[in-house]
Amino acid sequence: MSSPENLAEEESNSGNDSYAVLRNRDFRLYIIGRLVSVLGSQMLAVAVGWEIYERTHSALKLGYVGLSEMLAMLLFTLPAGHVADNFSRKGIIKFVLILSSVASLGLALISWSEANVFWIYTCLFIFAAARTFLWPASAAFVTSLVPRKIFSRAVMWNSGMFQLASVVGPAVGGALIAALHTRIAHPAAVIYAINMLTALTCFTLVTFVHAEHVVAKREPMTVMTLIAGFKFVFASRVILGTITLDMFAVFLGGATALLPVYAKDILRSGPSGLGILLAALPIGAVTCSLILAHRPPLQNAGRALLWAVAAFGVATILFGLLNAPSLGRWLPVSVPSHVWFWLSFATLFTCGAADNISVIIRQTLVQILTPDEKRGRVSAVNSLFIGTSNEFGGFESCGVAEWLGPAMGNSVAFGANLSVIVGGVGTILVVIAVALIWPEIRKYGRLDAH
Repeated sequence: MSSPENLAEEESNSGNDSYAVLRNRDFRLYIIGRLVSVLGSQMLAVAVGWEIYERTHSALKLGYVGLSEMLAMLLFTLPAGHVADNFSRKGIIKFVLILSSVASLGLALISWSEANVFWIYTCLFIFAAARTFLWPASAAFVTSLVPRKIFSRAVMWNSGMFQLASVVGPAVGGALIAALHTRIAHPAAVIYAINMLTALTCFTLVTFVHAEHVVAKREPMTVMTLIAGFKFVFASRVILGTITLDMFAVFLGGATALLPVYAKDILRSGPSGLGILLAALPIGAVTCSLILAHRPPLQNAGRALLWAVAAFGVATILFGLLNAPSLGRWLPVSVPSHVWFWLSFATLFTCGAADNISVIIRQTLVQILTPDEKRGRVSAVNSLFIGTSNEFGGFESCGVAEWLGPAMGNSVAFGANLSVIVGGVGTILVVIAVALIWPEIRKYGRLDAH
């Protein structure tokens, strides 16, 4: 763990220097490893979505991807939080990276042999289980890498690296599938193998990080210790309100799970177009991170959070409206298909920028308002709320699209658009409800102040 003297010197010299945190060796190794790992997992997400839809042509089967991952989160979140607070967080990160590489190898073999789609969901369950243990350990581990004064900057750069990988990953993944599709029968298997290599690379970089999480007193795994994170979250109105806001916004407003439908059946842009659409959100997030990096810490973080989530909802509604089949009939001139594609990209870009503000504020508040001995468990609760809402939100969006589309005699495109629009409206209503129920959020000030 970094010495108190070094942390104090870093803190006193950092000031408002946006790049002070990048001069920390351990933090550099950590975010480079995270960049490489997320790059592979984002490529994998494109490959899984495209392969399942190509093999099944079912929006509901796409939704099962999120459902299988959500099941792993529900089963393992509480143990993951306890483990993160009672064992070496660095060791946990290394172990789950190995497990992720094994699951990726399994996906490659399943895809190459054209095994039943059920086995893809099984590997995704293992991958999600590993990620469930990774999230709380990784989030809490960052606090031992940098001093508190620049922790919000660390969250910002950490989020920025994640989003940068999320920009490059889908674009490269989609381009590789398109390029390999004419050469080999199973292009997705290549992507899964690449993800295995990126996980092993991240494992190597984390190994060279010097900082260690020292457990002051190991607690036995009991019901009370497992639910300690929940008790703390429900006792802190600011943390509970911010997590609730993000949870319902992600559950209702996410259109990501339906993007394979948009790429294939609505915008007709193919796998490369799917990669570009998936990259639109992280491109917006990276742009937002670069702007925030050169600005002082947020002065009114609570209001910024509420406005950001509201903007996310509005942009989601616009994305659905732009791709509504009836919109073209109301326009006096014919609009080329590529114009609709890039307008859709712009709305997703806005979603990504708005969501990034929300992520930075929420992750910073969760870590700085939580004592170190509970950070793993509180981070686990945070990941459970957000992660399961993300995955179940994808299942919900796909299920609603199937119900409003083919199940009622309409097209998949009609169901997908209506699902996205209704979700955006729901997100805005959630913002209003949270602002009224938790007025503490509206009043919260600077991110770098307790």
